[in-house]
Amino acid sequence: MEKVLKPMSGYLTLVICLVLFILSIYFFVNGVEQSIPFVIVSLLCFFLSCFFLKGLMIIQPNHSRILNFFGKYVGSVKENGLFFINPLYTSQKMSLRSENLQGQTLKVNDKMGNPIEIGAVIVWKVGDTYKAAYEVEKYTEYVKMQSEAAVRHLAVSFPYDNLEDEHADITLRDGGEQVNKILEQELSERLAPAGIVIQEARITHLAYASEIAGAMLQRQQATAIVAARTKIVEGAVGMVDLALKKLSENNIVELDDERKAAMVSNLMVVLCGEKAATPILNTGTLYN
Repeated sequence: MEKVLKPMSGYLTLVICLVLFILSIYFFVNGVEQSIPFVIVSLLCFFLSCFFLKGLMIIQPNHSRILNFFGKYVGSVKENGLFFINPLYTSQKMSLRSENLQGQTLKVNDKMGNPIEIGAVIVWKVGDTYKAAYEVEKYTEYVKMQSEAAVRHLAVSFPYDNLEDEHADITLRDGGEQVNKILEQELSERLAPAGIVIQEARITHLAYASEIAGAMLQRQQATAIVAARTKIVEGAVGMVDLALKKLSENNIVELDDERKAAMVSNLMVVLCGEKAATPILNTGTLYN
């Protein structure tokens, strides 16, 4: 469990160290000329100044020191400034600043077994200095390895898109913020034992693997073409139906079933064709 300490200010101790150092010089100079006791006092003042000086520490903003006394955790200092601690304490520096982890692009299989490439950027910082220092070995390496594992697990948990899984509620391509939140939650759970706080996690690269990218692109294009054609046909049928109803309601022309079939065929060609239709003038009748 992390214990946050607030040690005493180190400015008074710094002044005392300077005074003791000056006194050591003074007694040493006078001791050489007069007597040995002055030399002993000089050495004592010098060692005391060095001893107290060892207890001084400077903590920069967004940094901390983890204090240890002969193998026992004492506490963590998170305030910045000049402080004085027990000179017998050993201290370990630790940064509390936010850091970016740009993970390498991973090649994994999605939920449907398709090989994909995925990469993420993660913003993290140390929240619990005790866990980061003593619960794991090299917390930066721990963050890197667990982040890679979380991204891999995310990739295999969802399909790339809904081409093969039409009933998928979440896909990697269309999930957006929801996928990022799921990644953040999993990272927080994995990195909690190391006292790491996840501030943000986002997918930065997502694509089919090179060996199937061409085939999947053709499949996506074919799906888009079919969807577009379906809309065109639906619209054309509605327009033909409207045209026949208007002609019938306004008594513009009476059409039998054969003429209606011919008109429907011509309208469907005009409305659904990719190129502009070329009209052909019929100077006779439909039956000749």
